Amino acid sequence: MRTVTIGLLGCGTVGQAVLQLLQRREAIFADLGVQLSVCGVLVRDLTQPRDVPAGTPLTSDPAFLGECSIVVELMGGVDRPLGLLAPVLRSRRPVVTANKAMLAERWDTLRDYALGGQLYYESAVMAGTPIIGPMSTVLRASRFVRLQAVLNGTCAYILGQMEHGKPYAQALAEAQALGYAETPPTLDVGGFDTAHKLAVLARFCADGDFRYEDVKVRGIEDVTLNDIADARAAGEKIKLVATLEREGDGWRAEVAPIRLPDSHPICTAGEGRNAMVYQGEECGELVFAGGGAGGLVTASAVVGDIMDCVLGFPGHVPLH
Repeated sequence: MRTVTIGLLGCGTVGQAVLQLLQRREAIFADLGVQLSVCGVLVRDLTQPRDVPAGTPLTSDPAFLGECSIVVELMGGVDRPLGLLAPVLRSRRPVVTANKAMLAERWDTLRDYALGGQLYYESAVMAGTPIIGPMSTVLRASRFVRLQAVLNGTCAYILGQMEHGKPYAQALAEAQALGYAETPPTLDVGGFDTAHKLAVLARFCADGDFRYEDVKVRGIEDVTLNDIADARAAGEKIKLVATLEREGDGWRAEVAPIRLPDSHPICTAGEGRNAMVYQGEECGELVFAGGGAGGLVTASAVVGDIMDCVLGFPGHVPLH
């Protein structure tokens, strides 16, 4: 039995769920010949109550990172986590992250590490619904044509509540009260969270150097109840959709609220669920749908990445 030391950056909803799930899956790791040891969990406020296994080493000092075999980053943001991870990556240790903003906006720094198989980030796009794994492996045998996806649970919730007659402002306030939307909510409702995720996906099926800045973004702030009613009268629904498709010699990547037929797979996936329709020349049309947020939903993908790492599978490698 070998011991693998793990460090966590961040212990919010997802971080707590990851620690709980690691404890639940101790027997599976033991079957793999591995005993996990959490050597540190970085938090901002040590006084905040957290639902974590007894004895979890919470700390505000990142010095423990030097002792970790694997580092799991769940703190969000861009430059602060990257600064903490840079020495880990330079030392050729693996990193598991759910941080789509960092992946999207700092790809110039991270790409070589991704090409080396050091970065694992299944949870960064559709949480526990696996899409990066298939796109980075088996789907590469099929020539990519197009994808459309709903990738933000907050916008899906708000537009779903507007379908029930609630005006945008009320639906947004409810989403914030439930903890779905941040304050301010611009990252979600402005479409930028979805754009981060689309940039990450584009590097597996379109261009390994795809730039986040090349995604055209329009959010849902201007969608009205009249817009919703007009769509309903035509047998359609409004969704915030990420689209990636070939345009001339390049690619069109756009995030915008668009009308889709009620029968479209994105519309039938279920309220509040993430969904993607992927088209390849040989594989045809594939539909992925499931939970795209939440503690244990996201933790399931994070812990799955940790399992891949201890088994010796490389991380998620972009086109190159």
